[in-house]
Amino acid sequence: MISVKPEALHGARTAPEPRSRPDDGPPLLSVDDLRVTFTTADGESLKAVDGISFDVRPGETFGVIGESGSGKSTLGRAIVRLLDPTSGQISYDGQDLARLKGRALRQRRRDLQIIFQDPNAALNPRMTILDSVREPLDVVGKGDRASRIARAMDRLDRVGITPEQARRYPHELSGGQKQRVNIARALTLQPRLMVCDEVVAALDVSIRGDVLNLFAEIQREMGLSYVFITHDIGVVSHISDRVAVMYLGRFMELGPVEAIAERPMHPYTRALMAAEPVPVPSWQRAPKRPPLQGEIPSPLNPPSGCRFRTRCPHARAACAETVPDWRPIARNHLVACHFAEEIAAAEQ
Repeated sequence: MISVKPEALHGARTAPEPRSRPDDGPPLLSVDDLRVTFTTADGESLKAVDGISFDVRPGETFGVIGESGSGKSTLGRAIVRLLDPTSGQISYDGQDLARLKGRALRQRRRDLQIIFQDPNAALNPRMTILDSVREPLDVVGKGDRASRIARAMDRLDRVGITPEQARRYPHELSGGQKQRVNIARALTLQPRLMVCDEVVAALDVSIRGDVLNLFAEIQREMGLSYVFITHDIGVVSHISDRVAVMYLGRFMELGPVEAIAERPMHPYTRALMAAEPVPVPSWQRAPKRPPLQGEIPSPLNPPSGCRFRTRCPHARAACAETVPDWRPIARNHLVACHFAEEIAAAEQ
């Protein structure tokens, strides 16, 4: 089981614990050149996700980090087809979800579930906890009423919700308890992949560790795969097998969690790491890199070439002229930067 250290919950960066690698067999989820574009009222195109590709293996936790506005949540919603992709492929277990419609899509989507950031908004205030957790089984018509209640109670018990609490309404539970209810509801249809969109961001620091450990226990017992979306580098470093760093609709860096946490290569990843608070006296802290300046540019008019160049202290003429290749710099470690090795070597 992956355990979450207290330092991770306070944003500190420590070396993640070693853990076994996911299965090297065929991927459970394969995303290829995914694009999600919205059209504004003025007819402009907003490219929220712009050419993303990655795989998720059975039993793997794939982390996605980045600032607000980078497109992380849009990516998560597109994976489970809450949003229709503009182009690209989303292959789940060898089947392209982007092409499925109607009944075929509804049947396949039972294998993919999503848990949202706000645990309160995800629950119907007029339904008891038991009814909310039983609802997915009612929708798909699985079993009779008694078996559905039994399945819902079993899932609630697994996440630590008592029978007495199951009879309550959402407003009678704490934030952490409501998020446990959302986890139980997502488990009722026995999914194989779960997208977790900032699932602990709205929770008190004191209970984040318990919820994250619950995710790890469920993964171990059920063999689930996770796409874990967050802005908290400390948390994602302690629960993920691989991490992708997203900026303005694109991946800047992707690699094993140990490499991203200890040897980040892209200037954006290095800046995110440097921005983490360190819970030690100032006289013990290592010198930090200058913080990022400015905000993420508008996706309505992204910069030419490298999208990060307008905030990158190492930007050169080539960065504005040419889009960086998505290239490997080590085993399973990819980066989109013209000068990643040179910059990393200079900052050692």
